[in-house]
Amino acid sequence: MAETTYWTGSEKYLCDTALAQAFHMARVLGMPLLIEGEPGTGKTELPLHYAKNMGLDLHVYPVGSKSTVDQFVAKFDHVKYLRDSQIEILNAQREEKGLDSRLSTGGRNPEVLADYVAKGPAALAYSSPNSVLLIDEIDKAPREFPNDLLYALSHRKFIMPESGEVVEISEDDMPAIVITSNREQELPTAFKGRCIYHYIDFPDKEVMAKIIEKHYPDIEDDVVNVAMDVFYHLRKVGLERAPTTREILNWLKYIKQSASKEAIEKIERLEGLGALIKTQPDMDKVQRMLRVDPNNFTGPSLN
Repeated sequence: MAETTYWTGSEKYLCDTALAQAFHMARVLGMPLLIEGEPGTGKTELPLHYAKNMGLDLHVYPVGSKSTVDQFVAKFDHVKYLRDSQIEILNAQREEKGLDSRLSTGGRNPEVLADYVAKGPAALAYSSPNSVLLIDEIDKAPREFPNDLLYALSHRKFIMPESGEVVEISEDDMPAIVITSNREQELPTAFKGRCIYHYIDFPDKEVMAKIIEKHYPDIEDDVVNVAMDVFYHLRKVGLERAPTTREILNWLKYIKQSASKEAIEKIERLEGLGALIKTQPDMDKVQRMLRVDPNNFTGPSLN
């Protein structure tokens, strides 16, 4: 039976009530959880922290523009199969000549096709009920990738290439599957219909303070408050890529190396701006705003 404990987060991960409920429902129903939201809102972190916190095996498939279901499920090693077949022929010839020594295939048998199938994250997760499978950034995949997953999600099974071996799992034993999307492209309706859906809103200041506290419990409140003022102001000035939770955590990791007073001074100088701003046009825009008004991001306008 798969793990269906109602999970509300860990020491390092804040899982709000709505997300915890959606994740629990997905595992109870044996369905994938599809999480959408802008980058940096903790979509990928959920299965990583869940698996670590619960001591479960984790299988990760980072999706790319050339991803295929074959790569996701399993690969048949044609090169190794052909080489081993040739070795078997050579061994037969050596035996005919009365030679005792044999060339090794590493214990593989060309007549057993399963010996040449390397299971991917999907097949490994389906073979292990009490595990976690992350399909990360599925919106980067070609259109056919989510469509090709429909059969596996509906029937809860994969067919291994060449060998025809079936990896099948019951609804009760489905691994915890989390699929993330940044909505770079819309996913097929039929695919979304096979999932439990949740959208992660960007955290407000109150939630962000709790997230920061989980990561840096010893950081001074004054430092956090000043940093968040700057951070949320940056998110409002129309940047190409607004800073995300990941960025403020990285920035504070650098800032907190200093004592409280010095840390606040660094924030007010926007020291370490490269941790927050990730494009040259955005950097130029912020620098122009600072030249016009040095207090643009740290002065009274923030209140």
